[in-house]
Amino acid sequence: MPIQPPVTTQWNEPYSPQTGQPSDQASDRGPAPAGRGKLLIGAALLVLITAGAVTFLNRKSEADALAKETEAVAVPTVAVIQPASELGNGELVLPGNLQAFEESPIFARTNGYLLRWYKDMGSKVQKGELLAAIDTPEIDQELSQARAGREQVKSALELAKISADRWANLRKSDSVSQQEADQQASGYQQALANLAAADANVRRLEQLESFKNVYAPFSGVLTRRNVDPGALINSGAGASGKELFDIARVDPLRVYVSVPQAYAPSMKVGVKAMVTLQEFPGQKFMGVVARTADAIDPATRTLNTEVDVPNKDGKLLPGSFGQVHFATGTSVPRITIPVNAMLFRAEGAQAAVVDKDGKVHLRPITIGRDFGTTLEILGGLDVNDRVIINPSDSLEEGQQVHVAKASAN
Repeated sequence: MPIQPPVTTQWNEPYSPQTGQPSDQASDRGPAPAGRGKLLIGAALLVLITAGAVTFLNRKSEADALAKETEAVAVPTVAVIQPASELGNGELVLPGNLQAFEESPIFARTNGYLLRWYKDMGSKVQKGELLAAIDTPEIDQELSQARAGREQVKSALELAKISADRWANLRKSDSVSQQEADQQASGYQQALANLAAADANVRRLEQLESFKNVYAPFSGVLTRRNVDPGALINSGAGASGKELFDIARVDPLRVYVSVPQAYAPSMKVGVKAMVTLQEFPGQKFMGVVARTADAIDPATRTLNTEVDVPNKDGKLLPGSFGQVHFATGTSVPRITIPVNAMLFRAEGAQAAVVDKDGKVHLRPITIGRDFGTTLEILGGLDVNDRVIINPSDSLEEGQQVHVAKASAN
C-alpha cells in the first residue's frame, strides 16, 4: 500500500477536526482593521457632504426668500380710483386767453435823437396820429447834399443836350465825323441816366427824413413807451434798434380757446359765446366764433378756436384770463377726478393710470372747470381707467406697481 503524506496545516488558517479542512469561521470575524477604517472614513465623508448640501440648500432658500421680499418691497403699492362720469348739460365752459385784435411794436426807420414824444402809455390814438418826433441832422445834411448834386447833374444834362444838338447839326453838313456826333449823343444819354440816379437818391433821403415823424399805424391804445427825449435812436428792429412804442387794437378782442375733440363738430363760424371774468362777477360779455383752425392738434387733441368779443368801452384788457361759455346743444358725458390725482410736470398736467398688468402709464390731460376738490377732465382719460391717487413724483412710464385693495366700508 502506498504511503500517504502527512497532512500539514497552516497556522493562520483554522482547522476543523471533523472535516480535516480549514474552517470558514475566519470569514465571520469581520474585515481586517484596514478595511474597517476605510468604511469609517467613507461614512464620515458622506455625513459631511450631506451636511454641506443641507446647509447650501438652506442658505439658497433664505437668499431666494430675501430676494423675493426685497423685490416685493421695491415695487410700490398705490391706491387707485375710477373717474366719475357725469351727464353734460348742453353747455361747454372752457378757459380762454384774451388778446388784442392787432398788436405791433413800433421802431424808428431813421437814425437820430428823440426830439419829443406826444403820446404816453395808455393813450388812445387814431390811425395816422403823430406819436413822436426824431431829430435827424445827418439825414438832413445828406438830403441837402443830394439835392445840390442833383442840380449839378441837371446842369450837366443841359450842356450835354446842347452839345448833342449842335454836333447833330454839324454832322448834317459833314463838318464833323459820325463818331464825334455819336459821342456827344452818348454823353447826353449818360447825363439823363445820371439825373435819374440823382433823383432816386433825393427821393430815398426824403423818405428817410419823413420817418423823423412817427405816426400810429392803426387806431388803438399805447401799451408801452420805451424812450425819452434825447435818447439815441437807431433805425430797424435788429440788435442796435430800440423799440419806441407798443400799440394794440383792443376793440374787438380775440379770445383763443382750445376746444376738446368731442365738441369740435359744434364749433362753427357764427356760434354765439359768452365770456366771463373773475374781476367782473355776474357780467357776461357776448361774442361770436370768428374762425377755427379746422384741424385737431395731435398733441392736445383740441381745436384752436377764436372768439371775437366787442370792447367799445375798453373794459376788457388784453392778456386777461376768462371763461368762455358755449351753448353746444349736446350732452356729451364728462368725467371728473379728485385734485390729488393730478401730476404737475414740465410736460404739463398729467394723470397716472395703471393697466391690467400693473404697469403705470402717464397720460396728458385737458382740464376743464375746477370745482375745488375735483377737476373736470375734457380729454386724456376714460371712465374705465384706474387712476392713481396721490401719485409720487418718482413715478415713471412703464413702472411696475401693486394696486392696494379697496377697504370694505
